[in-house]
Amino acid sequence: MIVAATTTDLMDRSRITSAIPEVRFSLDAPADVVIVDLARGAARVAEIRMAMPDARIVGYGPHVDDHTASAARNAGADAVLPRSRFFRDPAAAIASHE
Repeated sequence: MIVAATTTDLMDRSRITSAIPEVRFSLDAPADVVIVDLARGAARVAEIRMAMPDARIVGYGPHVDDHTASAARNAGADAVLPRSRFFRDPAAAIASHE
């Protein structure tokens, strides 16, 4: 499984890499799963969905930002989680629960 993430936060990158060592922080090539830091890149969800229609998009962000979470879902995110829940187990968070 190819996993990409779109965060610029170094602490988030470190935590994601610890749980998902094969993650890449570039969208230069297609991915099966794309993790989106909604606090820093919610507007990219629609762009990612268009570029990678079959990718599973998992967004995480502040639990108090209902507007951004709703916008991400409407733009095509498959899952939107509060950052605390996402970082509890990033590998489980990206797994498909369909």
